[in-house]
Amino acid sequence: MATTRIFDRDTLLDLVVNGVPLFIILFFFAAFVVFAPFGFDPMANVMQYVLLGWIFVALAVLTYLSAKAIAGDEKRAEEVYPPGQATVSGVEPLEEHEE
Repeated sequence: MATTRIFDRDTLLDLVVNGVPLFIILFFFAAFVVFAPFGFDPMANVMQYVLLGWIFVALAVLTYLSAKAIAGDEKRAEEVYPPGQATVSGVEPLEEHEE
């Protein structure tokens, strides 16, 4: 039985949709730290960094859990059906699980 890594190529392709917002949040976080376009007000800046920071952390955790779920599903999938056809009677699977 072959071992499946969590972040294999297919899983990473599925998670690109979460990687783009992570990059955008990180970019703006760095831009606000370096350039301070609205000046420096301790309360406003802390609030701004907290808002960007917790959204970044939450999305990163969600991305990791999604990767684990995708990889786990690929590991235990017995048969692969065409999209939306898994419950339709008479449809032949595209792939069968190899042991």
